[in-house]
Amino acid sequence: MTLHASHDGGRLVLTEGRLTLREQLPEDAALLAEGKPASLVWIDGVPGEGTVGAASMTLAAAAAGVYRGGWGVFAIQRTEDMVAIGGAGFHGPPDAGTVEIGYDLSESGRGAGWATDAARALCRWALGQPEVTVVLATTEPGNRASQAVLERVGFTRKADRGELWSYELTSLPS
Repeated sequence: MTLHASHDGGRLVLTEGRLTLREQLPEDAALLAEGKPASLVWIDGVPGEGTVGAASMTLAAAAAGVYRGGWGVFAIQRTEDMVAIGGAGFHGPPDAGTVEIGYDLSESGRGAGWATDAARALCRWALGQPEVTVVLATTEPGNRASQAVLERVGFTRKADRGELWSYELTSLPS
């Protein structure tokens, strides 16, 4: 499947088959950080806890003057109807060739492969950028669902980071 990148109103939009990742600019992130839907229709009415946290990171980066477009939070949307089912994105812009991803699905969006599709699309886009050579991700030891997502995408477990399990990806399997 081919990843298509475009821009809509200054925001990066990544589309791959049934999945659309729509960048949430700082003004959108401000609403999401408060648990509000922003301009999106959410499958469960409002964004999930992880998406709220990711939006807060984007908002903090903007407030600190270090926000870079394309390297924040994205809404995970079903391409067919653009309903938001979760959030995914980067913990900030690349640093020394490395970028970290995270993802979160609304309760009603779980169990259908959306997190795997979103993580794979983010990694495909990130590894296609000249300043990225490694994509990182961390999970809590008990979060088997998230670990399975990372394994399906092709991540390899590396040295733990404190209490978190750490994974890295340098290329996507064919």
